[in-house]
Amino acid sequence: MSTPYFPAFRSRLAALGRRTAHCLRQATLAQLQEHLRDFLPAPLLSPQGDGPNSRQRVFSLRLTFECFLWQLLKPKTSCREVVRQVQALFRLHHQGPVDEGDSAYVQARLRLPQERLEKALIATALAADRRAGSGGQLQGRPVKVVDGSSTQLPDTPANQQRFPQPSNQKPGCGFPLMKFVALYSLTSGAILHALTGNSHHHDLRLLRRMWDQLQKGDILMGDRLFGEFTTLAGLPLQGVDVLARLHQARKVDFRKARRLGRNDGLFVWHKGLQQSQILSPKEWDLLPAQITVRIIRFTATIRGFRSRRITLVTTLLDPVLHPARELIALYLRRWRIELSLRDLKTTMGMEQLRCKTPDMAEKELLAYLVAHNLVRCLIAEAVARHPVDLERVSFKGSVDALRQYSNAIAQARNPKMRRQLWEDLLLNLVRDLVRHRPNRMEPRAVKRRPKPYPLLNQPRRRFIEISHRSRYWKGRPRNYRALN
Repeated sequence: MSTPYFPAFRSRLAALGRRTAHCLRQATLAQLQEHLRDFLPAPLLSPQGDGPNSRQRVFSLRLTFECFLWQLLKPKTSCREVVRQVQALFRLHHQGPVDEGDSAYVQARLRLPQERLEKALIATALAADRRAGSGGQLQGRPVKVVDGSSTQLPDTPANQQRFPQPSNQKPGCGFPLMKFVALYSLTSGAILHALTGNSHHHDLRLLRRMWDQLQKGDILMGDRLFGEFTTLAGLPLQGVDVLARLHQARKVDFRKARRLGRNDGLFVWHKGLQQSQILSPKEWDLLPAQITVRIIRFTATIRGFRSRRITLVTTLLDPVLHPARELIALYLRRWRIELSLRDLKTTMGMEQLRCKTPDMAEKELLAYLVAHNLVRCLIAEAVARHPVDLERVSFKGSVDALRQYSNAIAQARNPKMRRQLWEDLLLNLVRDLVRHRPNRMEPRAVKRRPKPYPLLNQPRRRFIEISHRSRYWKGRPRNYRALN
């Protein structure tokens, strides 16, 4: 049987029967199931033998999962819109009425097990890596990138309790902030694992909880936050090497190094006297008293801009096996992960989550990551069919093409036409390439000017709106008039 909303899955719709499932496959993204079924293992979303997801319902476990992903792939889609589409399809094919409220769908999302979403995240990342090849490896070793970010949640008491707002905001005037650290695959750009925390949780503490997700032979790459002693000393004990930017607090004097080349040398770092708060006392005692690290310094020159000096630190000590220029080129690819975060937060709309409880907010975050990985799988499939540079395939263009071609595939009358549409979809993805713009500047600045409204610096029930208060707006910059 076929299922609606999102591709990839082959299952039964239980009490709805074969005829209902055949009719519902005309929903958005339905016919892609034939081509994307291998991205997730079949038993992952099968109904449980007993417990919350054992009963036969309209919103089964698999259907709820697909509806959830379809909802996130269409930004600003409400639960009511999902239910309305189900109602329309049932009425169109004379399958009987469906309750007009969205309560059944909301309760079905509550029953969705979080561990299933975590397994789906890993499965889709591995599927994307298999199709992408070995472009993100170094000497045959997988390279994984760690990076952290945050997203806002609705201002509810439950969210505020687990994910409190920043301390510099007045109570009732801010939004809860969920921090997350994600582990990416440099091969395909897919997300392998993610952990959440509040604003008081340091990124290093969250990374420490993900050490078990790294396998022997991996290379971990990160920004300057991860170029510190505990990471560089702890991960090599389990066979994982590290490449990161050197923390700005450390000073480097190559005159004290064992020189390997120009601006390339080996240094000895000693374990500090004060225990790290990231590790437990037992874990701190297991770290070696001193480690040898390799520090590489280079100058990034961009025509028309001031040169920047960048210093890297790594546990890859052999200059013959890993030349400095190879490690520099590898680290420069880390910017791609920053663009992946932009794809998640800006393109897919993950900057602000909508679930009003902490547990559902974590599920919504995982669903976003799974949807992101499925698009990465589609891109990797297109690159495998038509060899182009994977990093130049437009993520936004892939999402747009996926939405539009799914409608055409759903209306195809025979399997031959569906296969032809699928091939056209993959061909259009590799034709819609982003221009090759090396060293392009991506400033973190906004172009649109802010509205001349006063800041909400008190809770709504106590806020008094004063006429013409915008003339005395204290939040605007001093040169606001010059900006406009």
